[in-house]
Formats: sequence, C-alpha cells, structure tokens
Amino acid sequence: MNFSRKASASWEGSGKEGKGSISTGSGVMSKVQYSFGTRFEDGNPGTNPEELIGAAHAGCYTMQLSFLLNEDDFTADHLHTDATVTFKDGEITEVLLHLTGKVPNISKDKFVEIAEKAKDICPVSKLLNTSIVLAVKLEE
Repeated sequence: MNFSRKASASWEGSGKEGKGSISTGSGVMSKVQYSFGTRFEDGNPGTNPEELIGAAHAGCYTMQLSFLLNEDDFTADHLHTDATVTFKDGEITEVLLHLTGKVPNISKDKFVEIAEKAKDICPVSKLLNTSIVLAVKLEE
C-alpha cells in the first residue's frame, strides 16, 4: 500500500511574537493556532509540533499493535496509548508511550512481547530518531 498525506503550516511575524496555523489535508485540523506560547508555555489555546508528533505516534502505534494482535489471533477489547513527547534544550529527547490494553485470553508476557514488536515496527517509531520508551499495562 502506497499513499501520501499532506499537512501545512503558516507563520507570520517573529519567532517569539509571531503566530501561525496548522492544517491537515483531511480538513480535520483547519488553521489551528500555534505560537511560541502554545509551544513553550502552558495554558495557551492552540497546538504545537510536539503534541502533534505525540498524537501521530500514539495513533500509529496503537493501530500497529492491533494488527499484530490480530496476526496472533487476539482481538483487543480496548487499547489506549498516551504519548508524552519530551523537548529539552532545543531537541526532542524522548517519546514515552504509555499503553493500557484489555485483550481477552492473552498472557501478560505475550501482550508485552507483541507491544514491544509494535513499538519497533510502527512507521512513526521508525521515523523518529529518538529514544522511544514503552510502558505497558494489561487490564484484567
């Protein structure tokens, strides 16, 4: 399967006082505000590159995990991944994927094994050149 997806960003003004917007080709995000404040300060309305990377990684990883579970004849009742992207001294230094899942008839060891494989082969994991940490919780 081959495809391309598009997103765009616009910016006006200086880095600190300026402002911009981010849009996706699907239209789900249309001219969503981003600025110095939304990226480097808490409590400002809008988005930032780090949370968008986190959303992309969490979404891609969780879908990849679902496919791998299916390959081993498991179907999740529920999978939820939080991605925390750490920005430090001008670079993204780590992504923490915190996974919680409920999968009938799977052992904890098997769940962790498949979850780790998903982390390694997820296309967004492969894209990011950073430490990617995975925390896994299997619900009973």
